[in-house]
Parts: sequence; structure tokens; C-alpha cells
Amino acid sequence: MKGFHLLIRIVIAIILGILLGSFVPEWTIRIFATFNSLFGNFLSFVIPLIILGFIAPGIGTLGRGAGKLLGLTAVIAYTSTIIAGVIAFLVAKNLYPAMLKGQSLENFSDPTESLATTYLKLEMAPPIGVMTALLLSFVIGLGIAAIKGNTLLHLMNEFRDIIQLVIEKVIIPLLPFHIFGIFANMTFAGQVSTILNVFAKVFIMIIILHLLYLTLQYTVAGSLSKQNPFGMIKKMLPAYFTALGTQSSAATIPVTLERTKKLNVRERVADFTVPLLANIHLSGSTITLVSCALAVMFLQGDMASFSKIMPFILMLGVTMIAAPGVPGGAVMAALGLLETMLGFDPTMVSLMIALYLAQDSIGTACNVTGDGAITSIINSFRKKKDPVEEEIRTTAQ
Repeated sequence: MKGFHLLIRIVIAIILGILLGSFVPEWTIRIFATFNSLFGNFLSFVIPLIILGFIAPGIGTLGRGAGKLLGLTAVIAYTSTIIAGVIAFLVAKNLYPAMLKGQSLENFSDPTESLATTYLKLEMAPPIGVMTALLLSFVIGLGIAAIKGNTLLHLMNEFRDIIQLVIEKVIIPLLPFHIFGIFANMTFAGQVSTILNVFAKVFIMIIILHLLYLTLQYTVAGSLSKQNPFGMIKKMLPAYFTALGTQSSAATIPVTLERTKKLNVRERVADFTVPLLANIHLSGSTITLVSCALAVMFLQGDMASFSKIMPFILMLGVTMIAAPGVPGGAVMAALGLLETMLGFDPTMVSLMIALYLAQDSIGTACNVTGDGAITSIINSFRKKKDPVEEEIRTTAQ
């Protein structure tokens, strides 16, 4: 239930921010602005570390024992993630002009900038740049996979654990206060009604997209395995609702595995692919991230072109590999891309976090349920090749 607890805290933070921001004096808003400034600077400091800590060991582990089954699983999962992002872009591109018509923050920057000053400013320069962290992550991750050494992999895994603790113990607990400050500032600046309208409309659109994409995945899986796709979805519902509560693909693995085996999938195939897909197949999160990012950009008067958003989607599919099994892990891993590839400023990042976390559990549920469809597709592709059993055993070892 941790995911729901976080969602409840975020909802309370938004409500309190709107209520207090409508009547508190300016000096109180300055206190909130000071906290937001410090937290935002810390977030900028830790973003390159998040990228390095998650991507490098994720790629290094993914490349180990890279047999045909592993390669097939990775390619199908990545393709599914990219297709989900492209669909989200096309839907947003066509619907947002009408759906969000007249709602704009084009002349609205950070609400804290309309105040005199914050009480305290503290610069927290990132140790390395975001693009440097991305490139370094790829070099280290691919190097680990190539040399098949354990020392550096253990080191990067421990570094990932440290960064995950920072997210779990510092960033996630403080996010509701940060979101509270943002909404108090926006209310104080008279912009909150626009944001709430966007939240509601984007939330409904994302839910519909998730359901349609799951239907598409299971239609393909059902066609290949000669099963009723809706019957397959029904069998996966316990995994879907478990993910809603845990808000973590990793924490839902036992239920996902148990339900996937009921889709006429060979046990050894499911045992191998489901834990792997929990880390590399994030179609639901991609739909949520792309939809939310485009909504925030639309508010700023920028409707991204396909040539601008496609590289972001392609990188997003890699960046979210082995995103932490904690609420908000995908958006944390994507913050660097939002800043460097889409030009997000601190205010846009804050809005993005709020939008995403309010819908994170639904995206995770879509990820998890889709893992069953991907496993069924892989099982159908490999069905006629009996050596898969030995390959799974060898790769697992």
C-alpha cells in the first residue's frame, strides 16, 4: 500500500497548497519558495547520479549471458515501449490543441520569481553534466557486459543501492512538501485553475491509452497463441491490481509470474522473462511520461514536433532500464532527458513530477499486465524450438 500512501500525501499536498496559497501572506510564500529552491537544487545535483546509478548496472546486467532468448526478450520489450511512446505522442498531438484549448502558462515562469527573494540560496552544482552521465553510463554498462567482470558490476550495484536509498529516504518523502510549495506558489500567482484542469483531462486520457494499449498487446499475443485476448487480460487482473497497490513492477513479480503461467506459457520461459521484463518493459510508464511531458510543454506554448520527441522516446526506453522499484522511479530516471532534450526548466520539472506521480500506479499496472502479453508472444516465437529449455537454463546460470 506504500504507493497509495504516497498518492494520498501528494493529493493532500496539492489541496493544502491551493487552500493556503489563496490567503497566506507573502512572507509565508517566501518560506515555501526557499524550500522549493533548496530542494530543486538538490534534485539537479542528484539527477546525474541517478542516471549513472541506474543505467550502468542495468545495461551491464542485461548484457550478461546474452543468448538468443535474452536478445529476443529485450528487442520485443524495447519495441513495445517505443510504440507506446509514439502512440502517446500522436494522440496528444491531435487531442491537446482541442482538449487544452485556452489553457496556457506561456507567460508564466517560476512563481517564486515573482516574489522578492527567497530567504536562503544555496548552489548545489552537479558533479557531472547530464549528457556526460548518460554517455558514461553507456560506456560502463556496455563495458561490464563485454568483459564479464564482477568487480565493477558489484561496485555499480552498490552505488545504485545508495542512490536508491537517497530516493526512498530523502526525495520521495520530501516530494509532497515540494509539490505543496509549488501549488501554493501557483495559487498565489493565480495559475492553479489551469493546472487542475490539465491534471483531470490528462489523467483520463492516459487511463484510456493504457487500456487501449493493453488490448493491442493482448490482441497480438492472443493471435499468436490462439487464445481469447480478453480472457488473457482477465487472468492478469490480479497482477494489475497488485501493481496499483505496490506501485512497483519489481514488488509485483511474484503475482505477475503466477498469473503469466496461466496464459499457457511454458514455466521456464515465464521464470526467465517475467523478472527481466519487470525491469526493461515500461510501456505504461512511457505513455504516462510522454503524455505528461507534452501537456507541460503545451502549457508553455510549445507543442513538440515528431522529430523533437522521437529521440526523447528512444532514449527514454533505455534510460528507464532497471528504474528503481520505488514509486516515481521512472520519472526520476527521466528527469535528465526532460532537461537536456526537451528543455524543461525547474518549474516544468516540478509540474512534471506532480503530474506523473499522481498517475504512477496506473502506469506501473499497465507495465506489469503487459509483461504477460510480451511473455506469451516470446513463448509463441520460441515454441517450435525445443533447445530453448537448455538455453534458459544456461543463460540463468
